[in-house]
Amino acid sequence: MIRLIVIFLIIALVAAIFGFGGLAEGFADIAKIIFYIFLVLLVISLLSRLFRR
Repeated sequence: MIRLIVIFLIIALVAAIFGFGGLAEGFADIAKIIFYIFLVLLVISLLSRLFRR
């Protein structure tokens, strides 16, 4: 999942460099959403591992 975040951020940076503002914003928004999903899944995983022991 981290790989997807990095890929979308790189695409957003490249699009921003070449002047595609709307496209860059879209990819950056997607990267943010995936990042927040990753954080939620990480917290759930850590809590489940903590309560399992």
